Amino acid sequence: MNDAPALLDARDVTVRFGGLVALDGVSLGVPEGAIVGLIGPNGAGKTTMFGVLSGLVRPRTGTVHLAGHDVTGASPQRRARLGLARTFQRLELFEELTVREHLVVAYRVGRRHPAVRLALDLVGLGSRPLPGEDDTIDGILELLGLTRIAPVPAATVPLGTGRLVEIARALATRPRVLLLDEPSSGLDANETAALAGVLATLRRERGISLVLVEHNVEMVLGLADIVTVLDFGRPIAHGTPGQVRTDPAVQAAYLGTTS
Repeated sequence: MNDAPALLDARDVTVRFGGLVALDGVSLGVPEGAIVGLIGPNGAGKTTMFGVLSGLVRPRTGTVHLAGHDVTGASPQRRARLGLARTFQRLELFEELTVREHLVVAYRVGRRHPAVRLALDLVGLGSRPLPGEDDTIDGILELLGLTRIAPVPAATVPLGTGRLVEIARALATRPRVLLLDEPSSGLDANETAALAGVLATLRRERGISLVLVEHNVEMVLGLADIVTVLDFGRPIAHGTPGQVRTDPAVQAAYLGTTS
């Protein structure tokens, strides 16, 4: 897996906010169909790295490539068109939409140019399903176990289910790479275990590459093929979960033990 070509590839990324160095020469490669973990304490630079990958943060130095394209200066919209999607640590759902409508909106946004969407809305055709829309959305709802609550307002679902809705919405854009920012935040042990099962299924059945930022170290080590550990904006360990788990620096800083 480590030798596979990277579908998403960030190299030597440095980010500064004033005099603060948030990232210092960080590289992260995401092979096709892999689960990549990014762990570290608060302030380690994980969220900043996600911002760089998704186009919300411009690095001072370094490059980002997606599907063979240099997207270092590209907008989030450009990256989305090339197959990148992400979720956020804070759950962001539209209260007035049902679970299914969240997926419909995401699917249509990803398929139509903004000018085309506007023109169709003006002539009253914007509400018509696109070719393949219903089958795609039905498949995602079934995959994530959301079919039963598809007509339910998203505002009424519990937090664990809301996390799945957010992932489903991202999947409706048909990404090749999905960035997940603290997806287990606020979940209990049972909900976290269920979420881990869903993520493993996504990789197995859809072949989607996942990049997972998590404070739940054990969840990451149980899922990921490759793990990078950041501390104060610098990588202190990189490798398989087994290699990271036994790394003395990681044991001391994150797992509470030393060897």
